[in-house]
Amino acid sequence: MNYSILIYETAADFAVRNDPDPERREAYWSAWPPYAQALREAGVFAGGAGLEPPDTATTLRFRGDEQLVQDGPFADTKEQLGGFFIVDVPDLDAALAWAARVPRSPGRVCEVRPNLKPMG
Repeated sequence: MNYSILIYETAADFAVRNDPDPERREAYWSAWPPYAQALREAGVFAGGAGLEPPDTATTLRFRGDEQLVQDGPFADTKEQLGGFFIVDVPDLDAALAWAARVPRSPGRVCEVRPNLKPMG
């Protein structure tokens, strides 16, 4: 079964991605390839991507026949969606075990959800 591991990050996480201090920036970015490689080696990697910061988001809202375009993310919260991985694992416990291995930082949150079967 496919599960999405949704990774929510704080403003500090997003800031360190482009930190002027190369050591801090490298510490952030260097944590992710080993995790992705572990998923691949275990044969459970089914996709994923990092996302640009929330200020690059555009939200499209539907109200009846009207479409409203809004700059920024849908919700203004302390944590914003920073990226995701899709894992193909037997059950929720296995998905949670992989989510527990996501590189950590203070305030980072992972949400695990089962994916619906593809349509069509």
